[in-house]
Amino acid sequence: MNELVTGDAVVLGLQPARLPSRALAIAIDLAVLLTVFVLFSIGLAVATVTLDEAATAAIAVATFLLVLVGGPVAVETLSHGRSLGKLACGLRVVRDDGGPIRFRHALVRGLMGLVEILGTFGVVGSIASLVSARGRRLGDVFAGTLVVRERVPAGRALAVPPPPPWLVGRFGQLDLSGVPDGLWLAIRQYLTRMNQLDAMVRGSMAERLATDLVVRTGVPVPAGVPAAAYLAAVVNERQTRDIRRVAAAAGRAGRTGAPVAWPAPGPSPVLVNPVPAAPVPVKGEHSGGWAVEAPPGEAAAPPPAVGEDMGQPGPQAPTGFAPPA
Repeated sequence: MNELVTGDAVVLGLQPARLPSRALAIAIDLAVLLTVFVLFSIGLAVATVTLDEAATAAIAVATFLLVLVGGPVAVETLSHGRSLGKLACGLRVVRDDGGPIRFRHALVRGLMGLVEILGTFGVVGSIASLVSARGRRLGDVFAGTLVVRERVPAGRALAVPPPPPWLVGRFGQLDLSGVPDGLWLAIRQYLTRMNQLDAMVRGSMAERLATDLVVRTGVPVPAGVPAAAYLAAVVNERQTRDIRRVAAAAGRAGRTGAPVAWPAPGPSPVLVNPVPAAPVPVKGEHSGGWAVEAPPGEAAAPPPAVGEDMGQPGPQAPTGFAPPA
């Protein structure tokens, strides 16, 4: 899924930077700029001691604009949104669509920063960043940019989150043979990282992946099912079929005495085009073709059909999904 990464290897969905980290980055940048400005001004003052006051004032104004405005614009343009302070804090300026910024974006940010940061000592920029849902100041709003966090703490577990209990087994009859390997990989990566993504990008990415999955399976998303929950339920169904296939192979090997090739330990892989196991004449086998052995004295329960009410599930681990209203 190449569309998940755009521009200069800028990944969509990185978390927007908030005021504390942005303030620290700006403080570092201002400290560097003021140091350069003072040194540059001292050098010019020594070199222009013979000029009159008007020429000295013009040179001072030009130096101010060149260093405090032109410097940040040039640095952000050449580094694609990484100034020294942002690099130290793990931040980066990107366009609203996730691509790298250009000269015009850096120029608008620099001119607005002259007013809202230098002109008001950062008061206007701080208020705008606090009010904005994505932490943007006025320069970002007018330039169409966003400051994001490039260094996001990785979660401890990379396992795919389980689907909501009311969706478990609902897609047992779904044909997944036409789903390519690249789409499965993109869905798994999205599900394992969706809590790290920006809320707006998280929703749009889930809708796009669900649409691609619907095109491959030919079955629309059930009404009232969120896109992210639908993706988790389909991946869970895929893993369930894989487990059943391995269990059926183990049952056949146990009867014939052949060794069983168990999968290597680690996270469950997503297999492409799993083939259901051939029916095995086992007590408790149901009409779906999967061999299920019931405990002594109990009958094997048939698998749930598509759309079948799952009843009241027992205690479940939190999934991160909420049932539809």
